[in-house]
Amino acid sequence: MGFDEMDVDTIWMDGEFVDWDDAQVHVLTHGLHYGSGIFEGARCYETERGPALFRWEEHLERFYDSAQPYEMDIDYSAAELTEATLELIQRQDLSSCYIRPVAFYGYNSLGVSPEDCPTRTAIAAWPWGAYLGEDALQNGIDVMISSWRKHASSQVPTNAKTTGLYVNSLLAGEEARRNGYAEALVLNKEGNVAEGPGENVFLVRDGELYTPGLSESILDGITRDTVITLAEDLGYTVHDNVSISRGELNTADELFFTGSAAEVTPIRKVDNVTIGDGSRGPVTEDVQSRFFEVVERRTDEYDDWFEYV
Repeated sequence: MGFDEMDVDTIWMDGEFVDWDDAQVHVLTHGLHYGSGIFEGARCYETERGPALFRWEEHLERFYDSAQPYEMDIDYSAAELTEATLELIQRQDLSSCYIRPVAFYGYNSLGVSPEDCPTRTAIAAWPWGAYLGEDALQNGIDVMISSWRKHASSQVPTNAKTTGLYVNSLLAGEEARRNGYAEALVLNKEGNVAEGPGENVFLVRDGELYTPGLSESILDGITRDTVITLAEDLGYTVHDNVSISRGELNTADELFFTGSAAEVTPIRKVDNVTIGDGSRGPVTEDVQSRFFEVVERRTDEYDDWFEYV
């Protein structure tokens, strides 16, 4: 579904609410030429108490942390961005939505150095269902190992959610789709499993969960952290600082992706190798069920993870 088909008409940009079509930048914007921007992806869920932003505080904290390596000064406080986001959702009468804050170096000069380029900040929100499809949440997806490797933390700050770095994600994801797969899995420079183009990955073996550690060139995913917490509270053992070889994927009992967009999505095949019995496994289903129970507020637990609109 394209944006033109969605019931959204407003974007918050540099302190003002503007019409969707008027949220524009100059063609010589530094961020457009050099990828010098940072962003977040968060969700707002429909609940009995009204729309609720999920782990918004953690998303904003990562947003500001991502700006640090680029010496990017965001001119708005966390409280101001929160107020703008809540009003944006209210103005568009959204009961649930995906939220995209972005900050980038704007137009001034076009040298590689962003010196004297202003920092632009914007927030958009729009309805967005299951990122990889509603069917994927139940039946899982097929993925391929990408020929593109994940950039290393010695090359770029992998703990920052940087716009330019997602060229790597674009290449991996489109390669997978051209070959008939729903998504890619990306290996790091050592040849171990890193993550998906926009997701962290979990492996299940003998009833225990494994996920690559931060040293494996992954983004410190907020949904990843959520799943670790929920799984441990359900009684599962979680190994969250491990290396996973490519070969271990083929012998896994279960695999699944996590992410703000992907939520908890089972993986049924890797490079045409069937994982487990080729369906959503029992551990994945248990964790996924608990995740949606929490985010849809069908339980009073973890209420401190939510900011109500």
